[in-house]
Amino acid sequence: MPVEPPLPDPDHALAPLAAHDALLLAVSGGPDSIALTLLAARWKLRARKRVEIATVDHGLRAEAAQEAAQVGEWARALGFVHHILRWEGEKPATRIQERAREARYRLLCERAREIGASAIVTAHHADDQAETALFRLTRGSGVAGLAAMAMESRVDGLALLRPLLHFRKTELERLCAAAEHAFIRDPSNENPAYARVRLRRLAHTLAAEGLDAEALLRLSARAARAEEALAWSAARAALELAAERGPGLFRAEAGALRALPRELLLRLLAAEIARIGGGEPRLERLERAGQRLAEALAAEGRFKTTLGGACLTLAGGALAITPEPPRRRAEITPRP
Repeated sequence: MPVEPPLPDPDHALAPLAAHDALLLAVSGGPDSIALTLLAARWKLRARKRVEIATVDHGLRAEAAQEAAQVGEWARALGFVHHILRWEGEKPATRIQERAREARYRLLCERAREIGASAIVTAHHADDQAETALFRLTRGSGVAGLAAMAMESRVDGLALLRPLLHFRKTELERLCAAAEHAFIRDPSNENPAYARVRLRRLAHTLAAEGLDAEALLRLSARAARAEEALAWSAARAALELAAERGPGLFRAEAGALRALPRELLLRLLAAEIARIGGGEPRLERLERAGQRLAEALAAEGRFKTTLGGACLTLAGGALAITPEPPRRRAEITPRP
């Protein structure tokens, strides 16, 4: 009979949290976040840190309020301060999961600041990572998208930590079982109206063809390495590029831009558009504009377009990026 691997060690699993003195754990009550709570309760550094727990009640299911209250009871039984954060107001009719995610992180960031926490901690795990990579693969994401989730990122100026990304869901469920701790099953995780649920149901078929969770995790890790190299190269190219940069202005000679690899040109454009226009263009639109600009650079021609709140103009042997006129900018959604 095969021997089961050891349960996750709290001090090893939560090592990424050690740099922060105050943390807010996002706990929905599912097995993953309950496992995170159990690990935090046994963390050796817990007594030296301020660790509090928050549960977001999105108000999308009748049971949500009762479940949030139940998580509060579990959290307090383990010695944690617990907060229930409610998504108030009318709910959108479309893109509900995306809007709920935006609301969730907004509420978590607000409460984290209120309690003086410098980091929000979530219970995303390896199966979530594989699912995210698959989801983005089906949407034709670039390298950054295929890299899926990072162990540490930023959200609204705060650290967003995902310490459980190296653990499989089964390991976290075993941890709950070993502690004889109950958890909540969210029925929306079985609702085929959501794309992720439909993809989840294809798992066995995809695994039979070799695209299982392990393969997706390899893809994600390799994409993350490539993204790191590309980001480094883009930052270096931007630093070395002879360009005029100021408030509301970027100007560079066409010859210098013509020498850049296409991917680095796109990343340079994206960074300057975000800085000057305040918008973040969709990758597809950025790629189309980049293609037209590259063709104009090669032909030593002219080019003009607006993107992300910025105006791009290639003329007189130079590219200038400036803010869009006010009338057009009113139509641009600013970056969060």
